[in-house]
Amino acid sequence: MTVATSLIPGLDDIVKRGDPRRRGEVARAIAELFFQDSAKLRPDLVALFDDLLIDLVPHAELASRVDLAERFSRLNNAPCHLVRQLARENEIMVAGPVLRRSPVLDEAALIEIARLKGQGHLLAMTERPTLSTKVTDVLVERGDREVVRRAAGNAGAVFSPGSYSELVKRASQDGVLTLKLGQREDLSGDHLKELLDGTLDVIRRRLSSVVNPVRQVEIKRAMTAIEEAALPPGPRRDFSAAQRTVLTLQREGHLGESALLGFAKAHKYEESIAALSAMSGLRLATLDRLIGGDRYDPILIVGRVLNLGWPTVRALILLWYGPSRAPADADIEAARTNFTRLMPSTAERVVTFWRNRQTV
Repeated sequence: MTVATSLIPGLDDIVKRGDPRRRGEVARAIAELFFQDSAKLRPDLVALFDDLLIDLVPHAELASRVDLAERFSRLNNAPCHLVRQLARENEIMVAGPVLRRSPVLDEAALIEIARLKGQGHLLAMTERPTLSTKVTDVLVERGDREVVRRAAGNAGAVFSPGSYSELVKRASQDGVLTLKLGQREDLSGDHLKELLDGTLDVIRRRLSSVVNPVRQVEIKRAMTAIEEAALPPGPRRDFSAAQRTVLTLQREGHLGESALLGFAKAHKYEESIAALSAMSGLRLATLDRLIGGDRYDPILIVGRVLNLGWPTVRALILLWYGPSRAPADADIEAARTNFTRLMPSTAERVVTFWRNRQTV
């Protein structure tokens, strides 16, 4: 028997020996008294109602408990012990409302419930206006796919570095989670880079289309870093002087196939790549990685898209071989045959793919 039940004649008897229906009716009646003037109740009176209802509400029928949970969840001065009792109910229709929004539930109660209850309780919790790092740590640790997606999409949720690392790891197998994480303003640059590095190109493009302009710039910067990290080990080329040369030619209207052929014949790799970049719209880092690879096929593809003549393409292939290597005549002839047979539409599709990849 609580202190509250001893203050009301006959109430203790109802609590101990009354049938469930009668106890449920009393619970609803007392709750209505609370709702009538809840905003004006002193803390000691709220505690009295709390003491009364915590014994009676569990005996109310499901529909009544759901209604009470919904109404109490919206009050700043709801009876705290009752609210915690409702939040711990296994019936998610009862626990859900208070887990989603009740300001009475403190961090300790949320953590306890998150550790003990099932995915339905965790999912309801992800809709709270704010979630601390201690709560999200448990949600990320125990939550299933839908729980972590909802938590990542909650702008009021705060995640610890460890939870962010786990979310990024899980996002490598979950495109929806990738999109939600990528749109979070508090995602660090390192975590963004890690997120993009493990993401499919189609998801990267989708992410770039839904984020704000500031995040778009961050995504491009991260992708550049990823591309640079993928380059072969060794000294990195400095394209700054070559870019200035090509930019001058472009401003004066002299950048074209003739200039490109001159660079290639003179084995000026940086100037050749910078010229191809300006003429094709492909990023320097992209072309450097492609043309500096194990095959010269990208030269054929870019050459076909730019409608270059065979002498220019041949000079670029010799540039790819380098001044210390002399390709066999049969190899050059095979390259010429492949270039002749390459359909412009096929080459355009490949270059479009490269362009789309670098936009994110």
